Amino acid sequence: MQKLKDLYNKYPDIFASLQLILFLYLFLFSLDLMGASLKLFGKEFSETLIATTTNPFVGLFIGIIATSVIQSSSSTTSIVVGMVAGGALTIDTAIPIIMGANIGTSITNTIASLPQINRSNEFQRAFAAATVHDFFNFLSVIIIFPLQLATNFLGYIATELEHVFANVGGLAFLSPVKAITKPVVKALLNYGGEYIADKDILAWVMFAIALAILFLALKYMVSSLKVLVVSKAKAWFDKVLFKTSVRAFLVGIFLTILVQSSSITTSLVVPMAGAGLLTLSQIFPYTLGSNIGTTVTAMLASLITGSDAAVAVAFAHLIFNISGIIIWWPFKKLPILLAEKFAEYSTKSKIIPVAYVLVLFFIIPVIVIYLAN
Repeated sequence: MQKLKDLYNKYPDIFASLQLILFLYLFLFSLDLMGASLKLFGKEFSETLIATTTNPFVGLFIGIIATSVIQSSSSTTSIVVGMVAGGALTIDTAIPIIMGANIGTSITNTIASLPQINRSNEFQRAFAAATVHDFFNFLSVIIIFPLQLATNFLGYIATELEHVFANVGGLAFLSPVKAITKPVVKALLNYGGEYIADKDILAWVMFAIALAILFLALKYMVSSLKVLVVSKAKAWFDKVLFKTSVRAFLVGIFLTILVQSSSITTSLVVPMAGAGLLTLSQIFPYTLGSNIGTTVTAMLASLITGSDAAVAVAFAHLIFNISGIIIWWPFKKLPILLAEKFAEYSTKSKIIPVAYVLVLFFIIPVIVIYLAN
């Protein structure tokens, strides 16, 4: 055991790479299993679930609270993609949930700023750096959500892109991976069927197993990527990576793609802002980039399902984030000003930032969902 520990300390990158391969496979396997388990429920379950999310406002707040609870938009969007592939959600009912997930994911970096709450100046800078991501996502939803309701432009563009992608063979390129997950999924379903005669109970058990594996896989994928990428990038942040807005934006994209978690990349800059190493003007384009980078997880999830509708939902997530950037980057002064003023106000009482997290990410979504049903 000690020898293994010594080897890990000596070659952390090798162990992190092996861990990444293992948990990437488990991530893809969990999505395949999720789709298979949803198909076991049959048509009635799908119709009931779709009926509960036909109200787009409910879908939006389901996305917020689900992501706030699990603190991972990657998990939420992957689950949504899996449910679309399994026929339990349509593209139209999935898009508002994806939008809500974008808001919910910003809870992690907001919480990351709270440990500095006893140091007013540091906390003000850190809280502003955290909430600038919140305000960008809120403002994007305020503009794009009504537009989506009126025109369904996200669904239309995403479906067109999916057709183009399918025509050039995009849906086929992950088939070798699917080939090594499908036999295991089939074997697990057959094994479960031997002990669980009721089809609905078997479906619930397999769906629960798929969710557990999904969360586990994403958690350890992120931790292994953190070892491989984040620790090496830290030293470059201030002097090189944030030199210009475009560079900060690209760093946000690529770092988030590499670590598969916008929560990590946005939370990473919060203590740096608190220490005065980075300004809000530097952080804002970086957070925009992280919003683009986080869509890659849903893309990967949609491709492994082989479902046209699932790929369209992943594209809708990407287009939503691109639309928000097109709207708000030219007017960046507004989200930056809102973040600065709210951070300044939040230093007056420790209750304000805590109440903000509880009310916005939990209490309001619960009330809206409860009243709508």
